[in-house]
Amino acid sequence: MISETTLDRSPESLASLAAAAMFERDIAAQSLGIRIDEVRPGYARLSMRVRQDMLNGHDMCHGGLIFTLADTAFAYACNSRNRATVAAGGAIEFLAPARANDVLIAEAEEQALGGRLGVYDVVVRREQGERVALFRGRSYAIRGEVIRENQHSAEAGSRA
Repeated sequence: MISETTLDRSPESLASLAAAAMFERDIAAQSLGIRIDEVRPGYARLSMRVRQDMLNGHDMCHGGLIFTLADTAFAYACNSRNRATVAAGGAIEFLAPARANDVLIAEAEEQALGGRLGVYDVVVRREQGERVALFRGRSYAIRGEVIRENQHSAEAGSRA
């Protein structure tokens, strides 16, 4: 259940708090150097610098890592209302290669949300704007919230 401290917040503030709570537990995103640039209800923009250890045998960023960045942006967008949500499916189209030191930006936007189901589109671009991939994810809301009750208490206590 959402505590009073959360109910007093704007939807944008709640989205930021949910993203911070998720990122704290998101070891995969942390290990890939993924950064959260912006989160608001139904939207997330994340970025990742392509490292040498992310290159495949063709000297391009491995497609699975581009998928991971897109999927992570999708996850932050669909959990931005503090309702625990998981992927029901996702598909990607690769448009251009990414190379070492490219900064990739994944922008996820909610296209539809009804009941437990949602549809999100993610565009992955190079920092200069060229599109690298298009991803579509389907979400399914499960029981629970992103921000756990003990986090509400700790946040309230740290402001007192």
